Amino acid sequence: MRHLLRLLFPALAMALAAGACAQQNDIPLNRDIHQDLDHNHACLTSTVHTGLRPYLESRVNTEGVMGYRPLTGRYYYAFTQYLYKKHLFEIRDGDFRATIDPVFQFELGNDFRDASERGDSTFGYHNARGLRITADLGPKVSMQTTFYENQAQPPIYLYLYANGQQAMPGQGRIKQFGQRAYDFTWATGSVSYTPWRWLNMQFGHGRHFVGNGYRSMLLSDNASPYPYLKLSAITTNGRFQYTTIHAKLEVFERLPTGESSESLFYWKRATWHHASLNIGRAQVGLFGSTVWKSIDSTGVLPMDPLAASPVIGLNALVNGFNGPHHQLLGMDLKFKLTDHGFVYGQLATDGPADGRVGWQAGVQWFDLFGTRLHVLLEYDKAAAFLYSNTDARVNYAHMGQPLAHPMEAYLDEVVGIVDWRWKDRVWLQCKGNLALRRLDPQEEDRFGGDIFKTGTPAAVSDGPEERQLSYVDLSASYLLNQMTNMRFTLGWQLRDATPAPDQLNSSYLYASFRTALFNRYYDL
Repeated sequence: MRHLLRLLFPALAMALAAGACAQQNDIPLNRDIHQDLDHNHACLTSTVHTGLRPYLESRVNTEGVMGYRPLTGRYYYAFTQYLYKKHLFEIRDGDFRATIDPVFQFELGNDFRDASERGDSTFGYHNARGLRITADLGPKVSMQTTFYENQAQPPIYLYLYANGQQAMPGQGRIKQFGQRAYDFTWATGSVSYTPWRWLNMQFGHGRHFVGNGYRSMLLSDNASPYPYLKLSAITTNGRFQYTTIHAKLEVFERLPTGESSESLFYWKRATWHHASLNIGRAQVGLFGSTVWKSIDSTGVLPMDPLAASPVIGLNALVNGFNGPHHQLLGMDLKFKLTDHGFVYGQLATDGPADGRVGWQAGVQWFDLFGTRLHVLLEYDKAAAFLYSNTDARVNYAHMGQPLAHPMEAYLDEVVGIVDWRWKDRVWLQCKGNLALRRLDPQEEDRFGGDIFKTGTPAAVSDGPEERQLSYVDLSASYLLNQMTNMRFTLGWQLRDATPAPDQLNSSYLYASFRTALFNRYYDL
């Protein structure tokens, strides 16, 4: 088998042979894994740029990080070796390395809200199966792919959300399955090439996250994966990093390209630029985004030459915030207080003259009281009409899901997360969200909280409806295999929205056996 794989890439394997493998894949964008990374990078002497994720393996400190730390425990049988320690399938042959692992989520749950008043079943489940494949073709080229096929009957509030947006949060387009379940897929992959230590080039299908907290007001991994091309350069001293991402986004609106019910969806180009400067304890990042109006009544528009510009803010300077394209500018900040803690924040705007501003402030602290107790506290605020556009199809969203905060706009939110670990196997977590959202009482209203409507004010009601949202997630996990974050989890999620129909509330007890390699944002 190893000879067959080497024969598939003979030129690369010969040209890139240079001793030990250097890994150029992205680290999975999952909070469990990134908590270890954030712990490492909180060190005052660290020069790693943390404002844009996922991280490239060769650019970060993976010491002690899940999936990269050595395991010294003894496992006497082949079955237990694979269960607790190894990849299911791994090849190492000189400069070549490949791994294959199953990925899955088998979950059962029950919602203890009164089903008699809601007219639906309280039973829930999630059945997902797939594969993760990675390969290092020498020290300069890596590739990876992960895909899941899912059938799920989620709590009713998630079912209603997915039905309205036509996609599961952060995952894929849904198709009805059974009476109250959905079938959907999730897939990512990339080819990563680092010709020189200072330059990385990637082509793939995935997601990105800007910031150092739980939410992002600039670009988050809340939406479905998208095709992208990414170029990232870093100085030899590691103090400055510049990244440009070109992506293709979709809107769930069929193009008039024929009578078929499966015509192509409306699509739009997007460019994101991020510049990060590491100056001792402080790290400053500048962010610029343009979502280009790519199609109008005449058809596909020619590509704007400015779409190829890597200069942050140039598109906004030329086109303005009220032009046909959607501009978003911002910055992210991080300041290290000690080797165990830092504060962070963000600022975002797509119309400063109109007060369309969002911001974030937070703190993360590790090893509190000398134990493996980690705490995150964060505040997020988004003004009305932030992320909206005069053409609703050119808003800051992809496949029915916001590209920044999952609750869209016109909101205030406080997030608190407490994690405690014991011997790298037992993991207890308590997460709470308190949010105030301003919603449109009627469909004709436009008060600025719904980014999927035209971004111009309109009202037939006296004012927006204020809804308070409380969300709590308590979980206990036992980690089996760190290579894929394979774990057993028992948890309870409470969602209370006031005022709101009872169907939007939930008290969900669940048990799952899963490989957790990406984030799911169900606290919306």
